[in-house]
Amino acid sequence: MKPYLTGHYTPHVDEITAHELTVEGLLPPELSGRLIRNGHNPKPGVTPTHWFKGSGMVHGIRLRDGRAEWYRNRWVRTPALDGAPYMTETGPDLTASTAGTHVIEHAGRLLALCESNLPFELTPELETVGAYDFDGKLTNVMTAHPKHDPVTGELHFFSSSPFPPYLTYHVSSEKGDLIHSAEVPGATASLKHDFAVTERYVVFVEGTVTFDHTETSGIPYAWKDEHPARIGVMPRGQGGAAAIRWFDIEPGSMLHAANAYEDELGRIVLEGPTVDREGFRTSWNWWVGAPERGAVPNSRSFNRQWIVDLGSGTVSERVVDDLVVEFPTINEDRAGRSHRYQYAISFPDDRGIGNFGIVKYDRTTGERQVRHVGDGQLPSEAVFVPAEGGTGEDDGYLLTVVSDLHADASSLLVLDATDVLAGPVATVHLPRRVVAGIHGSWVPDHS
Repeated sequence: MKPYLTGHYTPHVDEITAHELTVEGLLPPELSGRLIRNGHNPKPGVTPTHWFKGSGMVHGIRLRDGRAEWYRNRWVRTPALDGAPYMTETGPDLTASTAGTHVIEHAGRLLALCESNLPFELTPELETVGAYDFDGKLTNVMTAHPKHDPVTGELHFFSSSPFPPYLTYHVSSEKGDLIHSAEVPGATASLKHDFAVTERYVVFVEGTVTFDHTETSGIPYAWKDEHPARIGVMPRGQGGAAAIRWFDIEPGSMLHAANAYEDELGRIVLEGPTVDREGFRTSWNWWVGAPERGAVPNSRSFNRQWIVDLGSGTVSERVVDDLVVEFPTINEDRAGRSHRYQYAISFPDDRGIGNFGIVKYDRTTGERQVRHVGDGQLPSEAVFVPAEGGTGEDDGYLLTVVSDLHADASSLLVLDATDVLAGPVATVHLPRRVVAGIHGSWVPDHS
């Protein structure tokens, strides 16, 4: 049995809706909205060749007035869900998507994302509307990790391809209009899963993982020692693509950026977990179900920091911490600006020893808090929600769904982001075990 079809990853075979969930503690009144998570959940009888090839399923929890009104799970109903191929006689079908990586809200639209296809729009109740192409203006794919600018309201994203044009940059206005698109010169077929945006720059990362047509899993990428790792820094706005500069960095692969910003010296600081060759090998083997796989899907993933000095044309980099982490998050009001606090999910070691946990970093003091969950339990990506009237960067809540294999159940934990070691502010008991997923978003009612 493939590892991504067992344990925490055992797919659901149906869709359900449950109302008036049991709540322990008191849900803060500002938690009025929906926590929505996305992940891969192939239909019964389907065994994908790679975890990422499984069809997308969204899980939603509706909170309002101190109540947990509903939970529901729904497949994203794309052509691929019913077996439609990506490649057709006339070329790729950009609607044949798993739509299983992320889900965001922008300009009133809820979008399920997969980086190799168009986004899919969902209703507030998680029913599928259909593929969304920004009124015909988006003619290529959309990354699963777009970036909201908290000041302008713009949505920045990119299209990456193993064939020219390798990289195209896009901007959508706060109202949802696609207002800017530009091909980025100098890019390669390197895997580009995430990126970052500062106040004045767009930051791309090309790692040592690149296109490989011989890869048989259906995800045509592999580690190539000869492929250089680089950071690309591009000015924002019209004409910025032509001025991009590329800087060599140490070999590695970064899947997720925590944040990037410009420091007081005008340098660009970028942070995110990265893996080395061995870490990529063991995690990739897990995703494809190879016999020589690691015990957990991510291993040797350590938080790294790069500082790009545009004046001198140099890059310094260092491993920030020795804890194996992934799924970094921050208070999104600090996106593109200097942040003090950063959150992540910690993993057992590459032998599977230890428990998962929710991590809080204080980048000023260097303090690290780790809230370990119990044996057989798996937390989801910790989503930060600001507290009403909060004045500090960490005044708010972390929302994480913790699934328990022993109890075959899941709960939504609401944690105080100022102290993740404290007891939960509230716990919402869900009607079923939520399948291990990837990314999600808090969608407040006022958005």
